[in-house]
Amino acid sequence: MNAAVEQRLRAALEEFEAKGVYKNLLYIESAQGPRVRMEGRGEIVVLSSNNYLGLANDPDVVRAGKEGLDRYGAGTSSVRFICGTFTVHRELEQDLAELVGAEASLTYASCWNANEGLFATLLGADDVVISDQLNHASIIDGVRLARGITKCGSAVYKHSDMADLETKLVAAKSARTRLVVTDGIFSMEGDVARLADIVELVRKHDALVVVDDSHATGVLGATGRGTAEFAGVLGEVDVITSTLGKALGGAAGGFTAASTALCDYLTQQSRPQLFSNALPCTVASSARAAVRRLRSDPSMVARLHASANYFREQLISRGFKPLPGETPIIPVILGETAKAIRMSQMLLDEGVFVTGFGYPVVPQGEARVRCQISAAHTREDLDMALAAFEKVGRKLNLT
Repeated sequence: MNAAVEQRLRAALEEFEAKGVYKNLLYIESAQGPRVRMEGRGEIVVLSSNNYLGLANDPDVVRAGKEGLDRYGAGTSSVRFICGTFTVHRELEQDLAELVGAEASLTYASCWNANEGLFATLLGADDVVISDQLNHASIIDGVRLARGITKCGSAVYKHSDMADLETKLVAAKSARTRLVVTDGIFSMEGDVARLADIVELVRKHDALVVVDDSHATGVLGATGRGTAEFAGVLGEVDVITSTLGKALGGAAGGFTAASTALCDYLTQQSRPQLFSNALPCTVASSARAAVRRLRSDPSMVARLHASANYFREQLISRGFKPLPGETPIIPVILGETAKAIRMSQMLLDEGVFVTGFGYPVVPQGEARVRCQISAAHTREDLDMALAAFEKVGRKLNLT
């Protein structure tokens, strides 16, 4: 490494440590679940996982992955359009499209790739993308990439502000295509997009809507079909991107669900699709099993929300002030990044794994610990975590 670059990097890392914002990686020795074994810590309760339905270690899901590994091998060794398309990809894509209420879907190595591959492929210099202020980094970077490559226009509307969104739509009325993009569940806030209102606006202004449903697939709606089901607009969303790495087995991979024509166009033109190996078949197989489990037992979704409601109410009763919401993401705002990281460290000492987030993941002054509930958490798990919050909160004068 060039000496000057090495010195600059080391200075930056030392500054992170001095400010108390350095991120230490914690190593887990067991399967992901409501409780795990952590290296040097023993058994802990996990409140930081995206394993919303508890399917990451579900026997049916694990078995399906093993069977996929045995049948199809360790990897695809190719991109899709050469020799990387296996029958399990078609089966999974059909299942995913049906789940989210679309005609078709196309899998990617991650939802980040799906977002990266959408905007730059679909939009040109005559088009405009209008993005919610609090959208995920993958959307932000996908829009930046599209602006740099295709020179499309872009605008940002105030978070969930429908008046501001309509103003932006009117201002872009001369564009060939106006595409509104929003998260379904905003991952750092835990709130839900006003999707019914957004759909009404895009229809009024002859625009399109894209929803990144990564934190909502398997989580929202009576049967876990996502934000569209929750909002009563299932089948009315133009494009849905989402992940297989959260509620749907927790492995890896993402997808775009839309019309057959759009998915086919992405197959022909989307660069992350054209130049990345296809999704490993073992992951595709386990994800299919996760979708089948969800479709056959939607009571998992009800258990998830009952546990989330209980945890939120109990935090409030103990003097904490979590952000209001109706999702299993429950952020407790602390302000300073160092305080959020300190609280997460103290909670870990009590056997509870909750991650502290600060700038640049969240805005300056809005650092938080983010609790994430799983359908697999027992009441005993949640009560242990609540007791730890109460103890640490007193030590930090938070309650």
